[in-house]
Amino acid sequence: MAPDHTGDASSWVTRTSGSAISLAADLRLKNDLLRRQGTAAALASVSDAVTLAPDGDSIVVDKLQDNATAAHGAGPTFLPSVFGRPHLMVVHAPGWQPVVQYPVAEASPAEPVSLETVTFRLEALAHPVRLRLLRTLARGPHTTGELAHAWELSPPEVSRHLAVLR
Repeated sequence: MAPDHTGDASSWVTRTSGSAISLAADLRLKNDLLRRQGTAAALASVSDAVTLAPDGDSIVVDKLQDNATAAHGAGPTFLPSVFGRPHLMVVHAPGWQPVVQYPVAEASPAEPVSLETVTFRLEALAHPVRLRLLRTLARGPHTTGELAHAWELSPPEVSRHLAVLR
């Protein structure tokens, strides 16, 4: 039986306000880095998987498949998020300013994590296939089909492992 992760409304409001403060602070940091040190420094603070090309003309995203987008003009728009964590997403289209959506760490939980929860989480991580999937997902979001292809598994098998991790 999975542990109960629900909380009362007041703890949800506290977490939500803490997230809003974290997002605003991180966005100020990114804008300050962009203004004072340039695009390369701002991108480096987001993730090791996103960099500015040596020529300064392209933003390079190192995920399952490498890709690049233009870095001209005002630079990227940074979009901090507590959703989709730990994934980084870069959206680009010809003629548009790139958007970098990146995870911001949430405030630490108000209450300590129970031994039951820790045991539940460690059991979920105890499988070598799940560890491989997590290693891939740590670099960026991927579909079940992409994960299945990358690790030569069937999509239903990947789905089962992801369900355990979820």
